[in-house]
Amino acid sequence: MTTVVSTQVPGYVAGTWDIDPVHSDVSFTVRHMMVSKVRGRFATFSGEIITGADVAKSTVNATIEAGSIQTGNDQRDGHIRSADFFDVENHPLWTFRSTGVRVDGDQTAVDGELTIKGVTRSVPLAVELNGFGPDAYGGTRAGFTVTTTIDRNDFGVDIKMPMDGGGVVVSDKVQITLEIEAVLRQS
Repeated sequence: MTTVVSTQVPGYVAGTWDIDPVHSDVSFTVRHMMVSKVRGRFATFSGEIITGADVAKSTVNATIEAGSIQTGNDQRDGHIRSADFFDVENHPLWTFRSTGVRVDGDQTAVDGELTIKGVTRSVPLAVELNGFGPDAYGGTRAGFTVTTTIDRNDFGVDIKMPMDGGGVVVSDKVQITLEIEAVLRQS
């Protein structure tokens, strides 16, 4: 494992950042009926990113409101909110808390604990540092693209919906993509 200091990331700014939900996206893709993919997103989420003077000393804490799921189909969204899937009545919030940052050349990964439906598992996130720069309001912004794949069964989202000819209605693997824009807190 190699660590990278701030001077090796162009425009890097150490500090505390708040995720800007208006300019960010938390989405997922899951295979449906073994032939296509369904995409969805979460409308309500928040988080704090602390970028350390050394990238490897950075941290992330984030929360997603599970009931804010949007897949473009109200009936499907209602079913996903039910106890069959997310059980938002009993588990309204999901959380992510970083436990470490690994940097190897231009590859950055954030390791952390993701909690869904009260089940916590270690999840690595691949992170692309998109840039740091001024905004139109005198502040500073940072951008990150984050990806991972999880197995929904690991988090108790384990409904089985087999198809008559084989396969399942909803795959176990879920691809997650985050497009995050964050605003540097002013002191």
